[in-house]
Amino acid sequence: METIGRERLARLLGAKESGCGVERTLRVLDGKWATLVVRELLSGPKRFGELRAALGMPSAKTLTDRLRMLEHQGILTRTIHAEVPPRVVYALTEQGYSLSDILYAMLVWGEANPEPDTPSA
Repeated sequence: METIGRERLARLLGAKESGCGVERTLRVLDGKWATLVVRELLSGPKRFGELRAALGMPSAKTLTDRLRMLEHQGILTRTIHAEVPPRVVYALTEQGYSLSDILYAMLVWGEANPEPDTPSA
């Protein structure tokens, strides 16, 4: 079993004040949809319909709420192109792309630790 280094452990344990880095990250990656939106946009800009289809069709309201929240957090940009009908494109900012290492760590952990089988009733 891999252990965490002393310096890393000390830094994690010392980060208990309100607004620490862990808390900030959890506010940005608030739930499944926000995290998956970031994952999808790592491959490049996408329109609303493309994102929704790639995510398994969350409700339009849920996706809109998450996109607005991520835009407010500075994680993505929303560009409206003056066309009829208007074309809206979402893209990660530099700050959004900086989340890729966190998402990769989540992928590696999830693959190494699959969910336990659900006992049958």
